[in-house]
Amino acid sequence: MHLIEKAEEDNLTVITEFILLGFGDLPELQILLFLVFLVIYIVTMSGNILIFALVVADQHLHTPMYFFLGNLSCLETCYTSAILPRMLASLLTGDRTISVSGCFAQLYCFGFLAATECYLLAAMSYDRYLAICKPLHYAALMNSRLFLQLAGGSWISGFLTCVIMMCFMSQLTFCGPSEIDHFFCDFSPMLKLSCSDTSAITLVAFILTSLDSPCPFLFTVTSYVCIIATILRIPSTTGRQKAFSTCSSHLIVVTVFYGSLMTVYLLPKNNTPIALNKVFSVFYTVLTPLVNPLIYSLRNKEVKEALRKVIS
Repeated sequence: MHLIEKAEEDNLTVITEFILLGFGDLPELQILLFLVFLVIYIVTMSGNILIFALVVADQHLHTPMYFFLGNLSCLETCYTSAILPRMLASLLTGDRTISVSGCFAQLYCFGFLAATECYLLAAMSYDRYLAICKPLHYAALMNSRLFLQLAGGSWISGFLTCVIMMCFMSQLTFCGPSEIDHFFCDFSPMLKLSCSDTSAITLVAFILTSLDSPCPFLFTVTSYVCIIATILRIPSTTGRQKAFSTCSSHLIVVTVFYGSLMTVYLLPKNNTPIALNKVFSVFYTVLTPLVNPLIYSLRNKEVKEALRKVIS
């Protein structure tokens, strides 16, 4: 039973809790889903914390590429923790309520980290561009000052974007219904429940998302077009394979992240079943943080060597 309170000024019933429906339409699978997502959460946290610890502890990994990777692993740890614990609790107890302030907090963490990841992946692609396309000048160009600025700028950009968004979100009033047909507090489902005028925040959201996703994505694509063109000009097959191996892991991560993100947000909302939308959302909120450490540990010699040192 969710709490309600009467708004004295305009006589509206203002809800103070939402109900995240999540996967509640599959009651017979709740325990199975709980176990699956629990395993995913444990593996994701362990893998990303391990990579972060390796980058910090191993002197051979104190390079710009691994500095960015450490930032990405730290981000993925927070990203997963913003969504999965709440979903696991809901699957285990059946309690799907979340306070409006709790929903805002989850939306802020999710938006902040997703925006930061877009910028961070673009910074990593620029690092690979300099390493492959300008190898003789790489050390001078990608100095400690620049990679600190790129990483810091990624986090600050994501933070500021979400601060602006949440300032507008905090002005909204929610009068019911209180059910969000999703497994976490996403922007569009929340906006549909508002009884306030949403034209201003819709415009602001469009402007900010146009800066946060397409711009870093186009920058990343441009970097990889230049990288692939440079690799194809290398005469020897061994040289091409060696050059491509230094960026293949990052390219896979970018493809998985942007592929699932664009599938969710670019598909026509009216024609896409909600269940299918939830499945695609699982890909970029749950599976992407899971596969990142696996991709980097399985495809990267330096990370595997650092891991072998720790094990031995």
